Amino acid sequence: MFTDAATKMRLPNTIPFYSQNGSIHGILGGVNFGSAEGTILYPGSRSYQSLNQQLRQAFDIIQLLQLQLGEETVDNFIKSSIFYLSFGKEDFIEYFLNNSSGTGFKDSSQNFTHILVNQMTNAVRNLYATNVRKIVCAGVLPLGFAPHVLLKCDSSSNSSRKACSNKINSLVLEYNRRLEENVVVISEELPEAHVIFCDVYQAMMEFMGNPKAYGIKDVKNACCGLGKYGGSSGCVSTEMACQDASTHVWWDLYNPTPAINSLLADSAWSGKPLSSICRPMNVQELLSSSV
Repeated sequence: MFTDAATKMRLPNTIPFYSQNGSIHGILGGVNFGSAEGTILYPGSRSYQSLNQQLRQAFDIIQLLQLQLGEETVDNFIKSSIFYLSFGKEDFIEYFLNNSSGTGFKDSSQNFTHILVNQMTNAVRNLYATNVRKIVCAGVLPLGFAPHVLLKCDSSSNSSRKACSNKINSLVLEYNRRLEENVVVISEELPEAHVIFCDVYQAMMEFMGNPKAYGIKDVKNACCGLGKYGGSSGCVSTEMACQDASTHVWWDLYNPTPAINSLLADSAWSGKPLSSICRPMNVQELLSSSV
């Protein structure tokens, strides 16, 4: 979704943080601090990057720009820039699906979502303290319907299978609700702050609930994966992929297809085809807003 949204803003391909070589010109075109598996909390795997790690990288870039261009110039540049935060999915995956040994989090599920939202809220406030004024916070998609989760829940009875899927989705919804509430509070509380929430969950539910309207034929099975629902192992090679990914909601174990990401980006950018995915304004309006 991020890449598609950047294309809508006519940005060049944003350079990954670890690929930038200190070139001011490259940095001014945008920097991608993301990783394939970014977490809000401290990652359980060394291949993951936490929210705080990525924030430190962003602050390092801002300091580099200030040293070379001056604080006033950079402050104005940062105020006009959009910072996109999309976290939480990997935290839920770790909590519900990769924590069967009994180790890890001891908090209740409700406390878990509360911790995640607090960390995201702190991140927004920390960005604001460095003169960031335009922030997009993306919610978490309905993981309870992801192919790997469906496979995990399949071992239960019919009633338990639905409860298994609903348990994850209800916690994701709780996280999204709390995050949006905090986004509203921050926008009202902090001068010049323009923070929007993009509801990926409800958008995905619309695509899965009315698939024909969006050219979708398969709402359950991964386009690229093995086993039932394509949910037993991930996409290790594109040769495994289905013939037409655009007709699927899910690309692999947990991620939507490029076609779905494109629909999400279009809706986030202009409100079409879904008018209220981002609130209180869409990304195009956020870009043109004054601070």
